[in-house]
Amino acid sequence: MKIMRSGLWLVCALAMSGCLAAAVGAGSETAAVIAQERSVGNAVDDAGILLRIKHLYAKTDYKDLLANVEIKSVEGRVLLTGNVDKPESQIEAVRLAWTVDHVSEVINEIQINDQSGFWNYTRDVWISTQIRARLIATKGIRSINFSVITVNQVVYVMGIAQDQLELDKVTYVASTTNYVQRVVSYARLKDDPARKVP
Repeated sequence: MKIMRSGLWLVCALAMSGCLAAAVGAGSETAAVIAQERSVGNAVDDAGILLRIKHLYAKTDYKDLLANVEIKSVEGRVLLTGNVDKPESQIEAVRLAWTVDHVSEVINEIQINDQSGFWNYTRDVWISTQIRARLIATKGIRSINFSVITVNQVVYVMGIAQDQLELDKVTYVASTTNYVQRVVSYARLKDDPARKVP
């Protein structure tokens, strides 16, 4: 009986620690959303869009989509990046993204090539990490409002800038990072009338 109680206590403790971790995780995610320029409603919509696209990619016969395509959504604008094996995969990735509710734009930056080897991937991760660190350290940039993805040394920036000066600083930081070949910005200005603001 004593062993059963100890076992039950351990299970309860583990469950409570899991709940606590989930609550802490949810709290930090909420804090991040509040600090961002987009509204909480838009952030929730974007999270739903991302999950639905990933679900569609998981169900498709094109198995390279889920593993090789990176998805970012900001205010209903979906950016697709990554490497796929054949043009048909790229077409299917875009087609499926358009089928999801609340998607207002699909930006296709998926590359079709065989450059996605280990060293290339490692360098891309290093580039993105360096850019994010520099964005955080640069005065006048609200780094939480920007997403950075690197594919084959091409940097894609998505997010919401307070003004043109901030956007120029973000582009400069990205373009002056080692190994970066090109910067493609899909960031919008805060007062852009095309933004999906509730």
